[in-house]
Amino acid sequence: MLDWTDRHERYFLRLMSSNAWLYTEMVTVGALMNGDHDRHLAFGAHEHPVALQLGGSDPKALAECAKMAEDYGYDEVNINVGCPSDRVQKGAFGACLMAEPNLIAECVDVMRSAVNIPITVKNRIGIDEQREEESLRQFIEIVAQAGCETFIVHARKAWLKGLSPKENRDIPPLNYDLVYQIKQEYSDLEIIINGGIKTLASCLDHLKFVDGVMVGREAYHNPYLLMQVDNAIYNEASTVLSRKQVLQQYFPYVEEQIQQGSHLKHISRHLLGLFQGMEGAKAWRRHISENAHKQGAGIELLQEAMDMVVEC
Repeated sequence: MLDWTDRHERYFLRLMSSNAWLYTEMVTVGALMNGDHDRHLAFGAHEHPVALQLGGSDPKALAECAKMAEDYGYDEVNINVGCPSDRVQKGAFGACLMAEPNLIAECVDVMRSAVNIPITVKNRIGIDEQREEESLRQFIEIVAQAGCETFIVHARKAWLKGLSPKENRDIPPLNYDLVYQIKQEYSDLEIIINGGIKTLASCLDHLKFVDGVMVGREAYHNPYLLMQVDNAIYNEASTVLSRKQVLQQYFPYVEEQIQQGSHLKHISRHLLGLFQGMEGAKAWRRHISENAHKQGAGIELLQEAMDMVVEC
């Protein structure tokens, strides 16, 4: 979720679910070791529970970054072993590390020794010519022996040679049954399924076989999906707000961020999918896209765009 699940997006999503775990965009160990810690790690107390996702393959560096995350108050640190992008491969992290389970096990071991918060792994079911069942089972066994108790499994193989990162999100077939099988075989582990999940009904179906569901792109492009999560999945009686009510609750945060120097375009880009499927949704997106970059743009622009939507 590079460039997607930043602090503005996480604040927005938290308005719709108090319980769903939120994950940061992937942050590289290099960015943390050599960059502005606050820029990459600062978050609000309202975001809990929140996990930091790290990209890297050097055990010592990952351990140092995990300690930073713990000091900042994160609830979990997740190692990304699933991203197939070219720039990730060049940095020796992401899905290419599926070929090096022993290295990931070492990373987990060193990180767990450095912190008291959970260290989890997000991985694919395999890469390139690997046989899915064999490679996934081997990966899980080796990394679990190092103390990893939670695996977030994207149920697609990643083809690092021959497919673009975009194609890797759609072309390799999903194999949910393999993830279910892994949960049966390793019942003591927490197995969370990911990949191609678009509805709350699908989430509930998956939860019959696994411990959790991670929703990525759909939660970004159709964020109102989260509004029913607390009721349907966490069995918590909570008020279901309309889309416009959610937006109105977001306005004070937007005003505060603009006063602190943020530009509306960096915040409003996360809101474009809020009214997906509703009359006026196209006008909502267009009005924001054409005007949010302008000098002085504020919540008045969002109010104007909101008035173009007919909410059922």
